Parts: sequence; C-alpha cells; structure tokens
Amino acid sequence: MNLLASRSSRMKASEIRELLKLLDQPDIISFAGGIPDPALFPAEAIRDAYADVLGGSGAGAALQYQVSEGYLPLRRWLAGQMGKLGVACDEGNIFITSGSQQALDYLGKLFLSPGDTALVTWPTYLGALQAFNAYEPRYDRLRPEGGNMTPDAYRAAAASNGGKVKFAYLVPDFANPTGETLNRQQREAVLDLAGELDIAVIEDAAYRALRYDGGGEPPILALDCARSGGIEKARTLYCGSFSKIVSPGMRVGWVCAPRHVVEKLVLIKQASDLHSPSINQVVMHRVAESVFDAQVEKLIGAYRERRDGLLTALEATMPDGVTWSRPEGGMFLWVTLPEGFDATELLARSVKEARVAFVPGSAFFADGTGRNTLRLSFTLADRRAVTEGIPRLASLLEG
Repeated sequence: MNLLASRSSRMKASEIRELLKLLDQPDIISFAGGIPDPALFPAEAIRDAYADVLGGSGAGAALQYQVSEGYLPLRRWLAGQMGKLGVACDEGNIFITSGSQQALDYLGKLFLSPGDTALVTWPTYLGALQAFNAYEPRYDRLRPEGGNMTPDAYRAAAASNGGKVKFAYLVPDFANPTGETLNRQQREAVLDLAGELDIAVIEDAAYRALRYDGGGEPPILALDCARSGGIEKARTLYCGSFSKIVSPGMRVGWVCAPRHVVEKLVLIKQASDLHSPSINQVVMHRVAESVFDAQVEKLIGAYRERRDGLLTALEATMPDGVTWSRPEGGMFLWVTLPEGFDATELLARSVKEARVAFVPGSAFFADGTGRNTLRLSFTLADRRAVTEGIPRLASLLEG
C-alpha cells in the first residue's frame, strides 16, 4: 500500500453506490438511489434497434472499433438537439463519453493540477467530487444565488494553496442533490464571475429534459455563446447524458464544447479506453431518432405524479421545523432537518427501525458540513412507498 499514488488517499466509496445495495433487500423502502424506473425504459425500441443493427449489413461496423470522437450520426443528432437549445454547433463540437460521469473525470484530468481550485456549490453532486478528487484539487464555494467572494479573494485563496482557480462546476437544472434550478440572473452571474476569473464553466445538464413545471431557462452554454459570439469562443462545457431518459446501462453521454477542447478530450480518451462502445452508440442513435421525444413525455408524466405524491406526503406527515425543496423537475428533493439532527445517524436508525433508506446530505458537501440535511429521490417512489415510507420516517423525527 505504501506504493500507491498520493491521489489514492482522496478516493472514497460513494455513499450512494453503497446504499444501492439496499435495493436488494425486498423489505427496504428506498428513496436513496437517484436511478430511473426500469419499468419506463424504452425496452422494445432498444431491443428492436439491437436486432436491426446486428441483423443488417452494418453489424460489422457496429461491432468494430470506433473513432474516439464517437459515432458520427449520433454526434450530428446531438448537435441538432443542442441547436434547439440555442447552441449553434456541429458534430465537431460533440464528444461521446461512457456516460456523463466519464466526462466529469476527463474534464477534471484536463484542467486540474494538484492544488488547483474548483468552485462548486454547497452542496453539489457527489459523483463530481469523486471524479475531481483523483486530481487532488481544493474546493471553494460557488454561490450562484449571490454572496460569492471577489475574484481577487478567490485567486488569493487558490494561490495560498499553491494553485489556480480552474473552473466552476454546477448543475443548473433540477440539481442533484437539491432539485433546485438557477434562474436567468443566476446563470448570468456565474458567467460574469467566470469571465472575471478567466476560468471554465462545467454545466452538468443530466436532468435538463425532465421539466414538470414552468417554461425553463436557456442553458448556460447558450447564454455564453450569445455573449462570446459563438461556441468556439465560449468558456462553458456542456455535459449531457442519455442515462436518465433512455438507459443508464448503455453508458452514453456527451460533451458539447469548442473544438479545441474536444481535441484535447479525444487525446484523453485514446489513452483511456479508445472509444465508447460502438454498438451502443449506433443503437442509441436509432432509439433517439425514433422515440426520444415520446420517451421524455412519458417520463415527465410518470415522475411528475411521483414528485407530487412525495410532496403531499411530506406536507401531511413531517413535524414542525422540517423543510424541503419543491423541484420543478428532475429526480430529487432536499430535506433540511432542525439544527442538532444528524442525518447519517438518522439513516442508521431509519434502516434498522423503519426500513426506509435515503442519502445523508453531508455526502454532497465538499467540506463535510450539512449534517442536518438529506436527499430523497422520487423516481422509484410509487404510491405504496410514499404512503408507507414517509410516515415511518416522520415518526423517527417526532421521536
């Protein structure tokens, strides 16, 4: 063990991945894993696409090595989707990854030297912290809602730790873990700060399509392109994923970025895994072309109902002093307990006594604070889970 690189000391097990093991226990009601409902996967469309690809003349190409940038027709389709979001680009601006988690790892590798600073929200997506930790950064707090330090203060803090501020990372739409969405002014403020610091912005858009209420805001990348004069001059790197809409098991994500960034990411991928699985990209392209919009509408209908059911149950059962977010979309809501509660300790009691699982909030804070917070996922929260599980959890808080 004394031969391991120093970065290995920053590699820790994900509390969420460990909690997913509880799903194998049939009597556990779980609000923990932020996973889509497998009953809603477009399984028939996926099965037909694999059969068509493997039974046709293109089977050899689909089973062969692929260019590192990714399957060209899929990249063209994604460029078209980005265009609908206000980002004018082409396939040269799209880079396919093995899920958006790989994109975060690659961007950490691309930007971070040991001691550099990444700006993240308090709380933020745990998987992003895990991806970045391998490159030995320090973290400073990003406050899109207001109250950021001055650019000079951020620079001075980074320099005192032997590095530079390199990027701001955030999930602007239905954030994991809070479910919150940034308004237009907050998105513009992030770009203002990034411009003053001359840093990149990593926009994690994994949940963007899952909007249940309201009209939505443009992606930060779209605002950036409008300011800078186009994607080739933008500082924002957009990370997308099919995992929440089509299938997480196929592991297809993407980055939309200026070409000079894509070129660097291609070099990282060539040294890492050469390319994402060819056949999965070919099949994903066929499925996306045929059912993507209908699949989004199906998920919105199902998940909106589950979100509303969870909110209703919380309103009916939670004791005074407990508050929660009311997300306009996504997969999560955020619960804040009265001061003095420790959600990690509560989880141990909840699993043992109530057979209810959730994710303690401190896992999402770069500094380990937020111990009186927790995350609930509603994508698997059917009526039985909500009507039985939330009252059980509430009874622990009352006791």
